[in-house]
Amino acid sequence: MKTAVIGGGAAGFFLAINLKEMCPGMEVTIIEASQRVLRKVEVSGGGRCNCTNTFDDVGDLQSVYPRGHRLMKRLFNSFDHEDAYRWFEQRGVALVTQDDHCVFPRSQDSHTIIDMFLREAHRLNIRITTGHRVSSMDELSGYDFVAVTTGGQPHRAGLQWLGEEVEEPVPSLFSFGINDTALHDLKGIVAPDATALLPATKLRAAGPLLITHWGMSGPCILRLSSYAARHLYDAGYAAPLMVNWVGMSEQQALTVIQETCQRNRQKQVLSVAPCSLTQRHWAYLAHKALGTGCQDPWSSQSNKSLGRLVRVLTADEYRISGRAPHRDEFVTCGGVALRAVNPTTLESRQHPLRYYAGEVLDIDGVTGGFNFQAAWTTAFTVAKAISKEVKEHGQTPR
Repeated sequence: MKTAVIGGGAAGFFLAINLKEMCPGMEVTIIEASQRVLRKVEVSGGGRCNCTNTFDDVGDLQSVYPRGHRLMKRLFNSFDHEDAYRWFEQRGVALVTQDDHCVFPRSQDSHTIIDMFLREAHRLNIRITTGHRVSSMDELSGYDFVAVTTGGQPHRAGLQWLGEEVEEPVPSLFSFGINDTALHDLKGIVAPDATALLPATKLRAAGPLLITHWGMSGPCILRLSSYAARHLYDAGYAAPLMVNWVGMSEQQALTVIQETCQRNRQKQVLSVAPCSLTQRHWAYLAHKALGTGCQDPWSSQSNKSLGRLVRVLTADEYRISGRAPHRDEFVTCGGVALRAVNPTTLESRQHPLRYYAGEVLDIDGVTGGFNFQAAWTTAFTVAKAISKEVKEHGQTPR
């Protein structure tokens, strides 16, 4: 019996290896359109490959899977992050967990995972074909099973050949362009406890926020871009943005500002940075709130001026002027609609013995190893489903 795995990425290799281990007699072929396999694995996490997450601080899967959380919760019953951790370590990839719950190879090198995938594929006699783009299912008529793991597609046209119901693909996980040259001058500064939100919506995210030479990035912004992927797409990536730089309530920030004022009455406002802000960052915010008045001493500031400082700390206003995609780490919101597949096996409801795994499905997560975990979980689910089909129906599948 023969299975074609269309796509030589993370989900494709994970599926092929698990399927071959479950069904040693199965002939498995990975078919990749480009000349190189596992390219996204190579560049992910800055070349270190954030392969999963401990989920220790995840109370609700919807907070890390804006789309597909219900399906992921169901599939985690069969293969979750703990299973993935064991799977990699059992195959020689030692892992390490960071303080932020992200899991990486101990080597801090994505090639450790790539080499393991290639080694396992060779050991199991999995065929790998590169430089061949499948454009029609007719090309796969000689296979008993087909597993589609082509990853996220930027446009609907890249999915039409599948003949499935599709959710419109739009970008997810991207940085925000902000037209503010004074902000750009602060590039490299990180606010570790920021919260960013889109006013007049319930869309918000918290975490480290990185100021860049084009605007804002970091986990806080990337997470917000994921939650707001369709909202921002519909708005043409032009929308108001509000930032709480210090992760405090307005009252908490007011207390800090008042105490700072009392302790530093004769010093210039811009010279004393509260809330562990860097001096440059505070000078920018103080000037934004008070103009040239930030050069005056704290003792001369009125209650109204102190209120302005509080607002710039807790409700600083900007306008998103565009998006900056992560190039090779591009993540797509959308794909094959989840209602088009069986939620237990990920088999197409319309096309028997065709399965989907990975980002080609309308599942996407926030940054932090969650997208790779979705790849491992869905790929294992498909491998298990095909194996079960073989065991139940032998050499003559449905």
